[in-house]
Amino acid sequence: MARVGIYGATGYTGFELIKILSRHPKVEIVFATARSAAGKRLSDVFPTTLDTPLVGVEQADLASVDLIFTCLPHNTPELIPLVQSALEAGVRVVDFSDTFRLDDPDSYARWRGKPHPAPELLTAAVYGLPELHRERIRSARLVANTGCYPLSAILPLRPLAEAGLLADRSVIVDSKSGVSGAGRSLALKTHFGEAHETFSAYNIGRTHRHLPEMEQETGLHIIFSPHLLPVFRGILSTMYVNLKPGTSRAELEAAYAVYAGEPLVRLLEEGKLPELRHVQNSNLLLFGLHPAEPEAGRWIIVSALDNLLKGASGQAVQNMNLMMGLEETLGLL
Repeated sequence: MARVGIYGATGYTGFELIKILSRHPKVEIVFATARSAAGKRLSDVFPTTLDTPLVGVEQADLASVDLIFTCLPHNTPELIPLVQSALEAGVRVVDFSDTFRLDDPDSYARWRGKPHPAPELLTAAVYGLPELHRERIRSARLVANTGCYPLSAILPLRPLAEAGLLADRSVIVDSKSGVSGAGRSLALKTHFGEAHETFSAYNIGRTHRHLPEMEQETGLHIIFSPHLLPVFRGILSTMYVNLKPGTSRAELEAAYAVYAGEPLVRLLEEGKLPELRHVQNSNLLLFGLHPAEPEAGRWIIVSALDNLLKGASGQAVQNMNLMMGLEETLGLL
């Protein structure tokens, strides 16, 4: 049995993680931490029958676990010391924030406007996208779980770049996310009265904090337009690409053959595009192709995933399975 600890168990991703791990046949949850809810049980915080005890961080014993999940918000001050302590204790880490996702300290400083607080960890971390970095994840001590928006774009775009099918390496990614992507902390924009029956764009162009990991993993120049949907969960991304004129669907399918054996990534058959309802509460990423003007090389790609599962907690368990030498999809299908 893999013994695991969870930091930040009462956020949306922490809750989804506990739901997955509670039915995982090879995992024991040793501790789950919370701040204001310490001393309570998960069922006191969420509508669930899971009675996982919630403890304060000071009660979490790193010596009792093999791996920890850090489900903490971006820029949480205690994250770096926690990860350093875990690694020094020989405990592996799957981190949910974007703190370790960029592999170049200079790139981090350029995008974040400040140096990375622990560049040695940044360079040691492996980007947690199993479909691209499976073998490195197996031996990693620190995995930076990929972002939900980036995942929806990286997997559909990277094979096109690697196959040399793109005529223009500048791509528009237009994404729509449910409000759970903003986390459980209070924010006016995600209140029901502010998000219900409306639809809004935010951090558009080249300003969103997840943009650099998209470019890192695809090698492309991306214009990114995220939007907030009045739904709870799910991401649907529409990508506009300029391929070499006359590129056929057969050539695209040949490029996407790299995913032929992937259990959680599926290219839909011709004429079909994914919807949120196809992926909500699942660990799948689905994508479809539409020939807008194929003779001119203009194609549209649409992808969909559940931001809390394949885009976060399910992906984290997929990474954990690899790190602990378990079947990759154990507990996920």
